Amino acid sequence: MKKILTYGTFDLFHVGHVRLLKRLSEMGEQLIVGISTDEFNKIKGKESIFSYEERSEIVSACKYVDLVIPEHNWEQKVNDIQKYDITTFAIGNDWEGKFDFLSDYCNVKYLERTENISTTDIKKSITKIRNEGLVKLEETVSEIKNILDALKY
Repeated sequence: MKKILTYGTFDLFHVGHVRLLKRLSEMGEQLIVGISTDEFNKIKGKESIFSYEERSEIVSACKYVDLVIPEHNWEQKVNDIQKYDITTFAIGNDWEGKFDFLSDYCNVKYLERTENISTTDIKKSITKIRNEGLVKLEETVSEIKNILDALKY
C-alpha cells in the first residue's frame, strides 16, 4: 500500500490546501497529514488564527485525508515515516531541498503550490483591511471632533 505523508500548519484552510491534499491523495492509497501544534508553531515563529485542535478537526473533515497526526518538532519526521511505513513524503516546493535527507527512508517529492492563494496572503489582506478601516475610523472621529469644536464657537 502506497502511503503518503505531509506536514503543515493548515491555518485558515483554503482552496490551495484542498488542492494540495487532493494531489497528495492521488499519489497513494493513504494520506497522513501532520499538523503543527501551537507549541511547535511558536518555536517556528508562527502564530495561528485557529488552534491546533480546530485545524486538526478541519483537515480531518477533508475527504482526501485518512489520518491526522500532531507535528511536535522537526525531528519526528523520520520516526513518523518508519512508524507509518510511509512510501512518499511530499510537501510544497517552498521547502525545496530542505527534506532531501528523508530520501534515505522514502521517496521525497516537492509539489507546486496553488498560485495566487496562501494563508500568508490572506492574513496580509485581513490586516490591510483592518488597518484601513481603523484609519478611516480615526479620520471620521477626527472630523467629528473638528465639527464639535467649530460648534463651540
